[in-house]
Amino acid sequence: MLYAVGDIHGERDRLDELLAKMPLCAGDRIVFVGDYVDRGPDTKGVVDRLLALADEYECIFLAGNHESMFLDFIGWRGDAYFAGDAFLANGGDRTLASYGYFSMPDPQPSKLDLPPAHEKFFRELRLYHSEGDYLFVHAGLGRALLREADLDFALRRAKAEDLLWDRSTIDAPHTLGITIVYGHTPNQDLTVRWNQPFSIGIDTGAVYGGQLTAIRLPDETIFQV
Repeated sequence: MLYAVGDIHGERDRLDELLAKMPLCAGDRIVFVGDYVDRGPDTKGVVDRLLALADEYECIFLAGNHESMFLDFIGWRGDAYFAGDAFLANGGDRTLASYGYFSMPDPQPSKLDLPPAHEKFFRELRLYHSEGDYLFVHAGLGRALLREADLDFALRRAKAEDLLWDRSTIDAPHTLGITIVYGHTPNQDLTVRWNQPFSIGIDTGAVYGGQLTAIRLPDETIFQV
């Protein structure tokens, strides 16, 4: 079976509870839609747990806008790393604390050394994943791409900024022939955001007092803690 998991935001305990609740079996695949860091108490613990999980199951890890801000803040360069100036204003201090930043003799972003396995994890994050009848992204697509009928062509034209940040297209109909599964934008009532057959939003605001959500596909069974 195929599963997708919403925004975790440093909630290691919630992640453990959710994984225990999911009836995972050999051969299952899990797509995580990004935002592992910031706001919650244990970013480092979340990444440790995800790395251990990837030793047991096939996992696809997408980048979120919070990873983009974090990695830009500590000096990484690339098309997917930007908005680091907004990192601390969006809960980044808790990510830094989980990596021992404030205990460093001379805390400076460029001097933060991530554990090698964590650096590899962040460098290998993807901007999207397409599988069967589903496209998994963190945030959305550029509005012009919703009028395309060729998904591969649309993805070749997709911009990192839209995939990581764009909230303008989440409820829009499209002609891509798939269902977009995304995080980033929780419903006002912190429930799954259904807009079938076009999209399903699985960020249910775990770090805001909502639930952490996984969806199993294609039967669309919901698991939450």
